Amino acid sequence: MFFSVETFFEAFQIMQEATKKRRGRRMSSNTNVAAASAAKSNIRNMVVIAMLGAVAMILQLFEFPLWFAPSFYEIDLSEVPVMIGTFALGPVAGALIELVKNLLKLVIKGTSTAFVGDIANFIIGCALVVPAGIIYKRKKSRKNAIIGMAVGTLFMTVAGCFINAYVLLPAYSQAFGMPIDALIEMGTAVNPAITGLGTFVVLAVAPFNIIKGVLVSVITLLLYKYISPVLKGQTM
Repeated sequence: MFFSVETFFEAFQIMQEATKKRRGRRMSSNTNVAAASAAKSNIRNMVVIAMLGAVAMILQLFEFPLWFAPSFYEIDLSEVPVMIGTFALGPVAGALIELVKNLLKLVIKGTSTAFVGDIANFIIGCALVVPAGIIYKRKKSRKNAIIGMAVGTLFMTVAGCFINAYVLLPAYSQAFGMPIDALIEMGTAVNPAITGLGTFVVLAVAPFNIIKGVLVSVITLLLYKYISPVLKGQTM
């Protein structure tokens, strides 16, 4: 049996079309698998964000004073789960965990500063975890984690000083029904070197935030290696 050139090319075209269809089916199947995997990952991330936000809110309820600051400044370790989540899921997730933490606290305890203190807490918390998360995301190593948390602590200290001086102290003054000078005098009572707003910020607010940043950083370094595989859905 003899085949013409036209018949040969027709058969070749049919084979090409069949190959394209098979490739298309494989690509469609791979796309569906990728989409399903991405959806599953997104759902897991949302669950982790909610869970860590709840843990952070619970830790925020356990506060303790520091010897060099007035009694209304109490430190907590609520940023530890936020920082761990930031390293595991990224800086955006860290900001969302911080948001969940503050929203849950509002639901459970309400606000005593007309939301000013709660918004400030969110901003100061993000000032710590977001820079740390950005630096760590560029290259995930222990060195970058330490550098990121050091930079985050610096950002939080600067933001904390500014927000306390111009936002929180006026809000506390209104909430407690006393002038700002009276609040500063509470600082003077524990540290005579505090004589005005400037020394209050430098000698009370700044070291408060530095100590908090160091505590959060050290605890995160100790725990992250053991917790991150679980948060990422990996086996230990």
